[in-house]
Amino acid sequence: MTDRIMRRPEVEKITGLSKSTLYRMIARGDFPAPAKIGERAVGWRARTLHTWLESTQECDAR
Repeated sequence: MTDRIMRRPEVEKITGLSKSTLYRMIARGDFPAPAKIGERAVGWRARTLHTWLESTQECDAR
């Protein structure tokens, strides 16, 4: 898997979380923080996001 940068709309679609929920979870430390990719742009590394998704699925299975 390449470690591409995913922008917020794609992250929202994959996780099913809204923008406000994403940023609330980031503030609490429950979601990976985005990387700054420009002056006014951020994105998430695909590998980091997939690792987070796998960890939440493991928690749901318990």
